[in-house]
Amino acid sequence: MNMMAHYRTLLIAMALPLGLSAQKDEVTIPADDPVLRQLDDLLLTTWVRHDRFTTDTARLNVNGFPPAEVPTYPARIYEQRLALLDQRTPLDLTFNPAVQAYIELYAVKKREQTSRMLGLAELYFPVFEDALDRYGIPQELKYLAMVESALNPAARSRAGAVGLWQFITSTGKLYGMRIDSYVDERCDIYKSTDAACRYLKDLYGIFGDWDLALAAYNCGPGNVNKAIRRCGGKKDYWEAYSYLPRETRGYVPAFIAVNYIMHHAADHNLYPIAPSYCRYELDTVQVCYPVTLDLLADMTGADSSELRDLNPMFREGIVPDPDQPVTIYIPRDAVPAFINNEDSLRYAYLDQHAEERNAEQQVAPPHVAVHMVRRGESLGLIAQRNHVTVSQLKRWNGLHSDRIRPGQQLRIEQAPALASRRPAPVKPSPTPASPVEDTAEKSGIEYIYHVVQPGDTLWDIAKMYPGVTVEDLKRLNSGLNSRHLHPGHKIRVGIQQG
Repeated sequence: MNMMAHYRTLLIAMALPLGLSAQKDEVTIPADDPVLRQLDDLLLTTWVRHDRFTTDTARLNVNGFPPAEVPTYPARIYEQRLALLDQRTPLDLTFNPAVQAYIELYAVKKREQTSRMLGLAELYFPVFEDALDRYGIPQELKYLAMVESALNPAARSRAGAVGLWQFITSTGKLYGMRIDSYVDERCDIYKSTDAACRYLKDLYGIFGDWDLALAAYNCGPGNVNKAIRRCGGKKDYWEAYSYLPRETRGYVPAFIAVNYIMHHAADHNLYPIAPSYCRYELDTVQVCYPVTLDLLADMTGADSSELRDLNPMFREGIVPDPDQPVTIYIPRDAVPAFINNEDSLRYAYLDQHAEERNAEQQVAPPHVAVHMVRRGESLGLIAQRNHVTVSQLKRWNGLHSDRIRPGQQLRIEQAPALASRRPAPVKPSPTPASPVEDTAEKSGIEYIYHVVQPGDTLWDIAKMYPGVTVEDLKRLNSGLNSRHLHPGHKIRVGIQQG
């Protein structure tokens, strides 16, 4: 369908009278304010009027090719066309047999993938162009993401590189991206693009040559330095070409070929396939509270699977309790419902999980274990290892003192939901007590260590221990926040005895 016609159809549909409410999973979605809706429609109309993107083959097929024709050209034509492009960029768009092979790969063998990328470029290139301009580096570097990921923000390589710009974990964290069990910002369009621009600018600062910077982006600056040494110290990609890793030898030729294809797609009878969403149909919202994408879909009338596709950075479909505002990408038509329901959304996740925990505690009997006391063990040590308090051990076993003997059997109770996921606490090392700890000891507070499990948040950990709050955890663990929790990390917890 002609993209302009698609937008006109969308506008007509949006102008139809809205019902009083829409139902989805028993969640009522209020009708949007008609005046505000009309303003949104006028804004969309303005974008559409000035947008040149289209998938109309009749308009794009300027050469009059039959639908099934796959045009090819002699090497001299490719060379002439690249020479003209080379004059318009600070990058070196060299032509050689390696580049020709990649042009024919994209134009002949991978035609469908190339058409999909031509469509996705409408969605992602504006983001790339803004970032490249912000860092003052060549606009043509936007084509690098096509080589890296074929413009798939959820792409994952065999080597563990992820996202549009294919960052490995170590480099992603080096450039400030959050990567943990719940969040992987390598899949975030804006944050990964910003990181890629900074990384490319740093690499250019090292080598002073964009071809070498691109090679280093692919295989690492260390491997490029080795190749330069082996070719006699010449800082030239084509001189170092034979000494680079096999994959990197094709990297710059592929990048040059993509530059060519994006300017000469019609000359190869290639046209864009419309993406699932165009940039006018998407918007962003920010949340400062935990939420699931499924719950967000229920509250806004959006499709849950679409929200997951738009937000691959949330690995489990969960936005964990954030320390700063988190951006979520949603269809623009869902924004009014989000604003109207935000107060409900803010507490729905916490209420839902509180109800689940209460139901578990009320319905399920406690998990009971029996511990056989070994020589040298104390009540405090046993309590730490089993994630309970000394007072609880005394109460469950009718003890009136801390004295126990080897061979004695002790009853230990835990709620089933916690028993299945709590690790054995770690015994603190005998370090001198801080003034806070001295005061705590006198107040009857016992200290244990919690070992962080995958997916843990401060809120989850605090709820495991009676009377403990997130603020208590932060006070006892300097610099602690949910973004810096890593499996195996030890967190000090103070539990009131009695």
